[in-house]
Amino acid sequence: MPPPLPDVAGATPESVVADVLVPVAVDTAYSYRAPSGLALEPGACVSVPLGTRRATGVVWALRPGGGDNLKSIAGLRDWPPLRQPLRDFIDWVARWTLSPRGMVLRMAIRVGEVIEPPPKFGLVATGKAPARITDARARVLAALADLETPMPKSALSRSAQCSTGVIDGLIEDGALISVALAPERIAAALDPEFRPPPLNADQRQAADDLIARVAERAFSATLLEGVTGSGKTEVYFEAVAEALRQGRQALVLLPEIALTSQFLDRFTARFGSRPAEWHSGLTERTRERVWGAAASGEARVVVGARSALFLPFADLGLIVVDEEHEGAYKQEDGVIYNARDMAVVRARLEKAPVVLSSATPALETRFNAETGRYRWLRLPSRFGAATMPDITTVDLRREGPPRGRWLSPKAIAGVERARERGEQALLFLNRRGYAPLTLCRACGHRFECPNCASWLVEHRFRAALVCHHCGHVEGRPKICPACHEADTLTACGPGVERLAEEAALLFPDIRMLVLSSDFPGGIETLRPQLDAAARGEYDLIIGTQLVAKGHNFPLLTFVCVVDADVGLANADPRAAERTFQLLRQATGRAGRAERPGRAILQTWQPDHPVIAALVSGDAERFYREETEQRRIGGLPPFGHLAAIIVSAEDRGAAEAHARSLARTAHGLPVGKGWRIAPLGGHPRADEIVLLGPAEAPIAVLRRRHRFRLAAKAPRPADLQGFLRALLAAAPTPRGGVKVAIDIDPQSFL
Repeated sequence: MPPPLPDVAGATPESVVADVLVPVAVDTAYSYRAPSGLALEPGACVSVPLGTRRATGVVWALRPGGGDNLKSIAGLRDWPPLRQPLRDFIDWVARWTLSPRGMVLRMAIRVGEVIEPPPKFGLVATGKAPARITDARARVLAALADLETPMPKSALSRSAQCSTGVIDGLIEDGALISVALAPERIAAALDPEFRPPPLNADQRQAADDLIARVAERAFSATLLEGVTGSGKTEVYFEAVAEALRQGRQALVLLPEIALTSQFLDRFTARFGSRPAEWHSGLTERTRERVWGAAASGEARVVVGARSALFLPFADLGLIVVDEEHEGAYKQEDGVIYNARDMAVVRARLEKAPVVLSSATPALETRFNAETGRYRWLRLPSRFGAATMPDITTVDLRREGPPRGRWLSPKAIAGVERARERGEQALLFLNRRGYAPLTLCRACGHRFECPNCASWLVEHRFRAALVCHHCGHVEGRPKICPACHEADTLTACGPGVERLAEEAALLFPDIRMLVLSSDFPGGIETLRPQLDAAARGEYDLIIGTQLVAKGHNFPLLTFVCVVDADVGLANADPRAAERTFQLLRQATGRAGRAERPGRAILQTWQPDHPVIAALVSGDAERFYREETEQRRIGGLPPFGHLAAIIVSAEDRGAAEAHARSLARTAHGLPVGKGWRIAPLGGHPRADEIVLLGPAEAPIAVLRRRHRFRLAAKAPRPADLQGFLRALLAAAPTPRGGVKVAIDIDPQSFL
């Protein structure tokens, strides 16, 4: 039970006011009168009147006050209170992202709104003899005779091979009684000593360092960098084991939790049971139970997607961010945040260590390690006898495939050689669907999304044209809708489906698996397919970036990156870094066991710095050059960026408001901790530069026209302070205009 109402500066319980934060789009807490005798504390979950309805809120503060003109708190919810570190975290995220605190709170308590399902009941024998006995009744009583726990009616009916009517008759006679079943545990017991793995010298040294950090019960941030296949997971599992020994909880964030059955199997092999899971594939009831198990401490380890960072842990002793470089950690709508960065913040508030693990760390993370802000542990070689794959290029200008084909002779030979040896091959192409563009050869008509400024992607398996931004789907016609000519539509460029079509012609009897996140069946289909591939049930795997996210295929020895230039030809300042990370992860799938691996990169730019770094294996050179380019441009980690996205259904309204924001910004007086650079000339080193507005590269998204402004600030500048001043001074958005702020954006589309 929570403690009684505290004495607040001499106030009586009747004169206490509670500031309650509710999960709606407001930044301030509402004040309510605390009823006499209601045991409240900061963090308590309460029911409060909000307009014409009741809402669940969280007590953010208690203070003295009469409260005679305030509405009263309706009641106390039977939920664990939110601890101070989580409340501080919610405040911090709201300040950093410029989001309403209520919307951040919604991510921490939203599951609690699920209606509690009715309890489940089981049957036990009372010992009283029934009025009459039959063979069926005797079987029912015999089935319960040796049981110490109640049995559900349906299970008892199956066990005794009788109808439920027989059981109902025994209940009426008093021979059986119905009792409530204890709820199933959402998290099994975990044993840190269940099966410790053998570690090599580098792993042992890194594991001991992480164990020491956990034992200190204090904040620290560590980059665990190791080449693909070096055993990073086994190393941070030892840190998880130490958190369990300390009686604390651990959170492991994964970029694609719903697809990582291999990870869960490895966890079970190490600790004897599966962890609690948290991701969008769970039912609302299961999510509520995991939420409660985290709050009560029952869930000792939670493995989850980025939103698991907002769970109300009772005693969080470790956070691990696996594949910390992954873009999936960035939430792009609603509250826009990067879970990798926010994990560091939550660990600091929880006084717990955080481990950032990757074979290809984000440049910002690596810079923090190089400058001593983070600890840096490195695993330079693969575990056991495995070695890094040999990587070469195929210059598509000289060694490319025939016209209309996508696989070079070297790629075909690599697949055939792997197959002859009983090994697996991977064709990697980061394009979903059959073709990225469909056009008419007669009139040039191109199929465009009616809601977005983007081409429709042909998905031949579905016989549909699909927008990958808004989800619009339409059938692929046989006649051009513009010129009405028949048989003139042609697919331009390859996707994984088209690649599979070519592979089927080249290797007619090969066992082939195509993996893409948008294939029918979703998670429930992908998980068994990935498991089957790991067991060697397929000779050839064709996949998008889905296959590059930490999956282990022991028999895979050959990888062909079909188009290594995807992602390089755009103005995104992170394009080179992202391409390097993706291709290094993809080629790193080869040769992870005893057999040596080989990879080829089909490219039109074999001399590009990214391609050259991959072939030479000189990641250090790539990071040095990329870091220097960022330093010259004042980009992260040497400064901060913020995107201001203005959108509206009317293009003119969006552009007008974006321009008014720019005018307002340049008219602002100097603020505390920031100053805006004047238009023209060279900005000073301490000034914030505002660029734009300009139409976004994807100018229309979900029928909304979009204009972008970008603010570039030196590290010491108060970028959030400038943005708050700008939004406060700017005209109020009208006519359906929306303004979104993205701090340190990962995408510039």
